[in-house]
Amino acid sequence: RSWLPRPVDEVFPFFADAHNLNVLTPAFLHFEVLTPKPIHMREGLLLDYRIRLRGIPIKWRTRIRSWEPGRRFIDEQISGPYLEWVHTHDFHDVDGGTDVIDSVRYRVLGGALVNALIVERDVRSIFDFRAQALRRHFDAPPSPRDQPPTVRRLS
Repeated sequence: RSWLPRPVDEVFPFFADAHNLNVLTPAFLHFEVLTPKPIHMREGLLLDYRIRLRGIPIKWRTRIRSWEPGRRFIDEQISGPYLEWVHTHDFHDVDGGTDVIDSVRYRVLGGALVNALIVERDVRSIFDFRAQALRRHFDAPPSPRDQPPTVRRLS
């Protein structure tokens, strides 16, 4: 959760541009959007990316499962590095700004052991970076409303 001192109608359009994922993704992933511009976000849209995970190039395809402009959207992995990846983005008007809440459900090959040894740390790092990048982009100081990522293992 990140609180930004900007209204939802200013924050949401930033997320509606898939190419802004480059701003929100740490350099160690070598993230690249492969879907050509212009991208018109909508339910059912397929997006293609390439990342490098520990030096290994991986193509990642997501589908926009739900698209509710100004309120929320959900993307889910169709193919990529996870057995399952469902990312919900929620936006709420709060205290004259916007709460941006990311919720991710994921499962990895190798289960709990691989998650505990490698993946959970990476996911935390990615979302910590994302929160910092959002604050930089929107020129927002840290807020008492901000919450660090919580990662819970799913079966």
